[in-house]
Amino acid sequence: MVDRSHKSRSPLFSRGAIAVVLLVAIGAAAWYWTHRGANKGATGEPAAANGQSHARRPGANPMRPGWGDAGGPTPVRVEEVVLGDFPVYLKALGTVTALNTVNVRPRVAGELVKVSFREGQAVKAGDLLAQIDPRSYRIALEQAQGTLGENQAQLRNAQVDLKRYRELFAQDSIARQTLDTQEALVAQYQATVKTNTAAVEDARLNLQFTDIRAPISGRVGLRQLDAGNLLSANDTTAVAVVTQTQPISVAFTLPETQIDPVLAQYRQGRSLVVEAWDRADREQVAQGVLASPDNQIDTATGTLKFKARFENRDERLFPNQFVNVRLLVDTLRQAVLAPAPAIQFGAEGTFVYVLEGASKVRVRQVKVGPSDGQRTVIESGLAQGDRIVLEGTDRLRDGGEVEVVKDNRALPSGAGEQLQGTPASEVAPGAKAGA
Repeated sequence: MVDRSHKSRSPLFSRGAIAVVLLVAIGAAAWYWTHRGANKGATGEPAAANGQSHARRPGANPMRPGWGDAGGPTPVRVEEVVLGDFPVYLKALGTVTALNTVNVRPRVAGELVKVSFREGQAVKAGDLLAQIDPRSYRIALEQAQGTLGENQAQLRNAQVDLKRYRELFAQDSIARQTLDTQEALVAQYQATVKTNTAAVEDARLNLQFTDIRAPISGRVGLRQLDAGNLLSANDTTAVAVVTQTQPISVAFTLPETQIDPVLAQYRQGRSLVVEAWDRADREQVAQGVLASPDNQIDTATGTLKFKARFENRDERLFPNQFVNVRLLVDTLRQAVLAPAPAIQFGAEGTFVYVLEGASKVRVRQVKVGPSDGQRTVIESGLAQGDRIVLEGTDRLRDGGEVEVVKDNRALPSGAGEQLQGTPASEVAPGAKAGA
């Protein structure tokens, strides 16, 4: 017999062998390309063969290889310490309050026949705001005047009789009783005339009250009543509300720990400047003076209330408006000023990086004073002209190498008084600040 098993297994064996060879080839190719990329990255060669630039970590300069990389100089921006006047402010949240607010109500009853003001109109004291029907009050005045005239005539007649009776009594022509009775009648008419005079004045006053006038100068609010309404004296609904806006005041509070220097200067009669800034604390709205403190500290909050007065000529302050208050309590003359972002805080205290020479920084401990967020007063540790690192401090160490990318210096001495004490960040680079 002929063995046919070999011939039947040959096609299957051939296909399996081909598959194994292909799998081995694919694995070898994958291993080659994977390890080829890793080896070239470790040796610093380009990862691509098309001439593209090598990979770099964030912060490195593509124009200067190695700048900002580990072991290279750190790019920094520096500013110069300057001398200048530094205002010391106490800050608080204030509420604008009107010095006077009047709800104008009718003082007599009647029909409202006329409204003479426009909503939001500025008025002066005595300006006509509205009018109540005056006819009934005019009639009452005429009646009071008629009664007064009648009693005045009777008084004159009684006085003539009294004069005659005195002459007759001197001639012993009439009895004493008749003279006394006439004198009493004259006194009675005099009292009646006085009462009638008061009634006339009251009627005249009521007639004047039919004209509702502004009691103070200020600005009228929205209209509360329209013509045709019947009013009564002292209605709960006001005809108009007049608010005095010039001058105006701002109420604010300060913690009791900050009030000593304020009260000391206030008791000496000094005028303390108060500035009102908008809600975003970006723009100064008005400037005024401290008017008065309250007479007691609030035990619930530990604060003392103050009130400042503003002329408010442009009426930028509005009653019940919230503002940021800055109270100027002192001005430090020729203080050492450093940019606030340059101040660093560590376990050993406050410090800065000072540029020594052209490319090396040193850590220097400093003692700081007041700060306004942009500038900080340096009480010790720095002097005028020192250059300190403003940006790039996160990668610095004592004695580290740096490269200055921007050096902000102040203007030269005598370049203008308006630039004294200006933070270096607001001054043109390359200039030098005057003391």
